Amino acid sequence: MTRDRHRPVLRALLIAGALAAAPLVAACSADDKDPAAPATGSNTTVLFSMPSTTAQVPNPDGQISSAAAKQLCDMMRPDLDKWRTEGAALGRVAFNGTVHNWAARNGGLNDTVLRDRGVVDQITTQNCPDVRRQALEALDTSDLASALVGFGG
Repeated sequence: MTRDRHRPVLRALLIAGALAAAPLVAACSADDKDPAAPATGSNTTVLFSMPSTTAQVPNPDGQISSAAAKQLCDMMRPDLDKWRTEGAALGRVAFNGTVHNWAARNGGLNDTVLRDRGVVDQITTQNCPDVRRQALEALDTSDLASALVGFGG
C-alpha cells in the first residue's frame, strides 16, 4: 500500500512541525508584564529517529492480545459520560476516535478492525460487558460495529 510507505515521512514531518511550534506557543503563553528579552543565539541539536523496521504488527490471523482488549475497555470507560452528554451523533465521532487511537497504540490494529468491525463488539462483550452496554445506550446503536465510521463497510 502506498499509504503505508509514506507514514514514516508523515510522522517525521508532524514531529518536526510540533518541535518548531513548541517554542512559539511557549513564548506566546507567558503572562509576565516584563518586556521580552532579546534572544541570544545558541546551538541546538534536533535528532529525528525513524520508526523501527521491527514495529509492532498485528498477528496475521487477527488475534488481539488480552492486554490490548483490556486497554480498549479502559479507554472507553472514562468517555461514557461524555458520550451521553454530547448525544449519539457526537458521541459516535468520539467513539471512532477512541477506537482509532486504541488500534494505533496496539501495533496498527486498524487493519484488523477494517477487516471486521465486529471485533470491537467481541472484545467488549468478553472483557467489559458493562462498558459495552453503557456505550450502546450512549451511542444509541444496537452494536458497536454500526457506530464505527471510517473503518470500512
